[in-house]
Amino acid sequence: MTNRQVAQRVQGVGTQDGAGVSLTRIIGQPLLRHLAPFLMLDFFGSDQPNEYLAGFPAHPHRGFQTVTYMLKGKMRHKDSVGNEGVIETGGIQWMNAGRGIIHEEMPEQTDGLLKGFQLWVNLPAKDKMSAPGYQDIPAEQVPSVALNEQASAKVLAGELMNVNGPVKTAKVSPLFIDVHWQSCTTVDIPIQQGHNAFIYCYEGRVDVDGTDINAGTLAVLSDGNQVTLNCGNDTSVAGKAILVAAQPIGEPIVQYGPFVMNTESEIQQALFDYQRGTLA
Repeated sequence: MTNRQVAQRVQGVGTQDGAGVSLTRIIGQPLLRHLAPFLMLDFFGSDQPNEYLAGFPAHPHRGFQTVTYMLKGKMRHKDSVGNEGVIETGGIQWMNAGRGIIHEEMPEQTDGLLKGFQLWVNLPAKDKMSAPGYQDIPAEQVPSVALNEQASAKVLAGELMNVNGPVKTAKVSPLFIDVHWQSCTTVDIPIQQGHNAFIYCYEGRVDVDGTDINAGTLAVLSDGNQVTLNCGNDTSVAGKAILVAAQPIGEPIVQYGPFVMNTESEIQQALFDYQRGTLA
């Protein structure tokens, strides 16, 4: 087995999106513009409702998929073709924007706290104009795998230890797991060789093959077919991190805000379609 190591450590930057929602942008900022096929990773977490309740009013997308994973709270969504639903604590939504969709995402409080991730995943050229759609997955449909007596992982997408995640609509067959450890432990997690991968620690801290990763830090991993996680020298540490990996698409990325295509002319077409009301 070839262990992956930390190739780059990235701190997120504070920003606002939507109607003024405070969040941390980790992928999609100057230090890490893209990590193909991943275009953007945002972390949002606040117990101050004024920082998030304005939400994300109606806005367009074309050419990629959005993933919303709720750690706490609720996110209500509806779109231009009549879909509507709510993502609740522990649930995940995998949305295919495809050829175009206009949707809104409005937070709802749970004990005042809202916390979660949004990940943008690129689509290959052959799928960029595919039909839009959603897969809404409640927490009870997300399986959990015991890695050892002290650690477990929720399998959201892909396969881990012969357990398959519930996401079926992803075009790039990613691995997306949420790893929790209660105390000092060491685990080896397999990752497909040649796939780009990252770990983002969102509680506590984790040692990635000898490199310490604190909460709020993303580690881009080198290539290999497994990653070793442990607690380093702190025997009392507990924490949580997401591990995400997928094969890079290997095609040009041309992005203009919520439109991600392969050429400038396709971006111009997306803008034209949106302006004349034919995007979705």
